[in-house]
Amino acid sequence: MALETVFSMDASSIKFGRGATREVGSDMKDLGARRVMVVTDPNLTSSEPVAVTLDALKEEGIETALFDRVRIEPNDVSFKEAIAFAAEGDFDGYVAIGGGSTMDTAKVANLYTTYPAEFLDYVNAPIGKAKPVPGQLKPLIAIPTTAGTGSETTGVAIFDYSEMHAKTGIAHRALRPRLGIVDPENTRTLPRMAVACTALDVFSHAIESLTALPFEKREAPENPRMRPAYQGANPISNIWAAQALEIGSKYMVRAMDDPDDDEARTNMILASTIAGVGFGSAGVTLPHGMSYPISGLVRDYRPEGYPQDHALVPHGMAVILGAPAAFRFMAPGNPEMFLKAARLMGADTRGAATDDAGEIVAQAVIEVMKKAQIPNGLRAVGYTPEDVDALVEGVLPQHRVTKLSPRPAKAEDFRQLFLDSMTIW
Repeated sequence: MALETVFSMDASSIKFGRGATREVGSDMKDLGARRVMVVTDPNLTSSEPVAVTLDALKEEGIETALFDRVRIEPNDVSFKEAIAFAAEGDFDGYVAIGGGSTMDTAKVANLYTTYPAEFLDYVNAPIGKAKPVPGQLKPLIAIPTTAGTGSETTGVAIFDYSEMHAKTGIAHRALRPRLGIVDPENTRTLPRMAVACTALDVFSHAIESLTALPFEKREAPENPRMRPAYQGANPISNIWAAQALEIGSKYMVRAMDDPDDDEARTNMILASTIAGVGFGSAGVTLPHGMSYPISGLVRDYRPEGYPQDHALVPHGMAVILGAPAAFRFMAPGNPEMFLKAARLMGADTRGAATDDAGEIVAQAVIEVMKKAQIPNGLRAVGYTPEDVDALVEGVLPQHRVTKLSPRPAKAEDFRQLFLDSMTIW
């Protein structure tokens, strides 16, 4: 088996600063679009970020059509609804205003209208056929209103596949937005639990990409076009991940506790974007792989601050519920980087042995979870040990991320990780 010797660093162009949303019309005009699909979710339809965006596009003479039916934690059905809207509209550009669900929906609408195909053709293997995107997509500008997913920087779109009750996704560099407009003003009205969940997603993105399997330990692709978007930790991604973890650790709790703390909100959305650049190259690992069935198999849980029309475990919550157990498991595969992560989080690692790395990181994460008032384990969101077989079945197809674990995990390992996550403290 030939090992990889090359990595690449691709990212969207980023515009950052308070009030940057007002420049979206000029930016889209520069990209050559004249008829734009504006994508958002129902909670933001009447919001200031959407109004500012529509006005800015209108001022530049750009025609718009608003699609505001994004499903929080999208599934294949909601994606197909957006694709149909896009196909009928004959758009030459897209603007997404919202969280990861909105940005991912816009990416998929752009993909399937630019290069029509059967839905599973572009979906990650083994669920889909993982066909490469044939070429460049139409311009997409992403405007995040949460500080968590980093989706404005990545070529990934995640969704619940209804038939399997598990999350999967589409991953290709061509899906990356042409521009991410990161405006701290757009996060001001987020409910506390949404701030907590998205902040913890930043936290886990940074830890996972920093401690992932190094790129040079992956099998080399047969040709460069088959090199995955998630390539393993590398010297450049490590810089971005470390910076995001340091900033997030400093400002996360402040941003959760005080929505008027402008410094904290600004730094958290900055950390989200920085982490996105890092994991957009390195990838994520077991906490994200485990999160997909945790979100996909939810029955009745409805968190405060989120839409109450359907049960959901928010993505960041689903990720962090499995993180302590996963970090303990993975640390023996890359103990030095786990100790580095612990130091960046502010943990005291003086005198710590490499065998202590996983527990130190896990305990640091648990302390943040407590401050964020995250439910204490999978039981608290409705799961029991009887659900573990289904959870394991849902994580096994997630090769895109689970294969990046520095310590390989088998079905029996995942079974124990889910059991260990039933009650965390």
